[in-house]
Amino acid sequence: MSMAVEMSSKQPTKDFFSSPALSLSLAGIFRNASSGSTNPEEDFLGRRVADDEDRTVEMSSENSGPTRSRSEDNLEGEEDQEEEDGAGIKGNKRKRKKYHRHTTDQIRHMEALFKETPHPDEKQRQQLSKQLGLAPRQVKFWFQNRRTQIKAIQERHENSLLKAELEKLREENKAMRESFSKANSSSCPNCGGGGGPDDLHLENTKLKAELDKLRAALGRTPYPLQASSSDDQQRRVGSLELYTGVFPLEKSRIVEIANRATLELQKMATSGEPLWLRSLETGREILNYDEYLKEFPQAQASSFHGRKTIEASRDVGVVFMDAHKLAQSFMDVEQWKEMFACLISKAATVDVIRQGEGPSRIDGAIQLMFGEMQLLTPVVPTREVYFVRSCRQLSPEKWAIVDVSVSVEEDNSNTEKEGSLLRCRKRPSGCIIEDTSNGHSKVTWVEHLDLSASTVQPLFRSFVNTGLAFGARHWVATLQLHCERLVFFMATNVPTKDSLGVTTLAGRKSVLKMAQRMTQSFYRAIAASSYHQWNKITTKTGQDMRVSSRKNLHDPGEPTGVIVCASSSLWLPVSPTILFDFFRDESRRHEWDALSNGAHVQSIVSLSKGQDRGNSVSIQTVKSREKSTWVLQDSCTNSYESVVVYAPVDINTTQMVIAGHDPSNIQILPCGFSIIPDGAESRQLVISSTQEDRNTQGGSLLTLALQTLVNQSPAAKLNMESVESVTNLVSVTLHNIKRSLQIEDC
Repeated sequence: MSMAVEMSSKQPTKDFFSSPALSLSLAGIFRNASSGSTNPEEDFLGRRVADDEDRTVEMSSENSGPTRSRSEDNLEGEEDQEEEDGAGIKGNKRKRKKYHRHTTDQIRHMEALFKETPHPDEKQRQQLSKQLGLAPRQVKFWFQNRRTQIKAIQERHENSLLKAELEKLREENKAMRESFSKANSSSCPNCGGGGGPDDLHLENTKLKAELDKLRAALGRTPYPLQASSSDDQQRRVGSLELYTGVFPLEKSRIVEIANRATLELQKMATSGEPLWLRSLETGREILNYDEYLKEFPQAQASSFHGRKTIEASRDVGVVFMDAHKLAQSFMDVEQWKEMFACLISKAATVDVIRQGEGPSRIDGAIQLMFGEMQLLTPVVPTREVYFVRSCRQLSPEKWAIVDVSVSVEEDNSNTEKEGSLLRCRKRPSGCIIEDTSNGHSKVTWVEHLDLSASTVQPLFRSFVNTGLAFGARHWVATLQLHCERLVFFMATNVPTKDSLGVTTLAGRKSVLKMAQRMTQSFYRAIAASSYHQWNKITTKTGQDMRVSSRKNLHDPGEPTGVIVCASSSLWLPVSPTILFDFFRDESRRHEWDALSNGAHVQSIVSLSKGQDRGNSVSIQTVKSREKSTWVLQDSCTNSYESVVVYAPVDINTTQMVIAGHDPSNIQILPCGFSIIPDGAESRQLVISSTQEDRNTQGGSLLTLALQTLVNQSPAAKLNMESVESVTNLVSVTLHNIKRSLQIEDC
């Protein structure tokens, strides 16, 4: 079993697919990587622990259950006692007070910080202790105990490996003895044939040397960890903890579950009524759950206790990618996250249960995977899910990609375990991919989840509770947009009207690369992923806002220093189409962009990256009396959501990018908007054939996020003046938007 974890965040360049259609020379998707580090600290026994020795394993806070911790008074009592002993004082000893348990909420917050930094500094511990009502020493000792606990788990695993290796050596030794006995009994006494005891002793010495080398290697590196990082924060996930803590099953059992899930997905993807019923009001397909339980009776037994929500959806779409290449990308965690960058904030291949067959080694492959799903707003919590992914070739033109949480198939004997796995579980979900023609594939997507009941921010409640937020339509629309972008990125016969301001193919690709990296950075900055710690504040105008901060030390693609991000979400009585076109229109930029100060804006570069004219990348020059500024803008839209991302860029370096130079290390700090329908699905009040009337129906959920570098020194402390300057800028921008669109305060 492979114990390595492949964690995805910023992606390195990798070949993606090739196709002769449209004179394309389709090469790769570009990825970047960054690294982070943690500071050494003493463990709870006072020993100095270096980074390479104190390796961490990402663990879900609820999975570990309430952890025993010593109270503040007890810790102080022990310290005083130690001082008395050290001074040689004998006498009354303080009685050790009773242990107490931290609350589940306290553990959850400490685990969230532990995932980000296993060695928090004093400021972080002070802040967390105030937030949780604990003493700073309690927080400090909890982190020390947690690191020790994880290290003990790793050491136990190392011991089991060594025991297995030792047993193997004993068996080999026994076999050699038997072989020696046979050879010695059949040897000729006159010629001295056969090996003697000295030969056997020599072989034993060699085996012991090999075992010592193995011990030394395991001592240095218990098992390889491959982690990905975002910004300057590095995340480490140990496959041992994820596998033994979440998937306590034999591989044969996991293979059985994957095979059964494949059969269920095929039925769910191909069946019509009465299993799936189409809504007359919304046109969406609705799962008939009573019929589902009749068709799959084992599903009832796998339900978990407590209140739950069931989300089930199905959607069909055509994408520009052949079925085999698309199946390959699903089995590569880097490419999978690349395809769904707006939906997936974290992704990891925890373990490979079974290698696939065929030239690409994916047919029949089964993997244990982890994913954190996000919505492009900080007010909707992310969903963490561990699942088994299997790939099966159903016919020469058809493939199945199936996801299922293994615990869903088990009994409820471990219901006392808490954690993200129990809050979100995948029933058999995934897609059936079928080749059509000209490099296209038909994708039938089924998304089926069990969720524990939870509260959702009122603004997004309808959108999330109706299953639109993480439903099949969202996945299919995102996949279509990604494949379309690849086609336009690698096309060699681009019309002049689709590549204004750039004269070379290399320059076009470099500009599109820079825009893609900017947009992916915006996705990471705006969502509620554990990469960030969002704080809710209320402005002087009474508006709710989320603020987060981070320090960039190692990412050359962002400015070095302290970065603050402020975000606000609101409902607007304007259709998503009108809102998206408003932000794209360069002639109206001065109406909402507070930094343009009414200056004249003109596009000097315009590149199409999709069939919809809204999918484009532009470089705009903002000319004022004092200076001229260039702004890189990336616009993306599909049937589900729209995004407009922008950032000021250096003129000289951007000119080099237009000439075809590598844009990887150009510093970009993006801001932007996320626009989605408000989820209020109902009958239309009027029926009209004109485009103008259709665009006026429905409202939008708008999320604005602005980022700014408040201090160029990463060691600087964040002050309230810096936070207020960013939040004020958000308030002014939202006010300008409402005024330009003639909207009263919502």
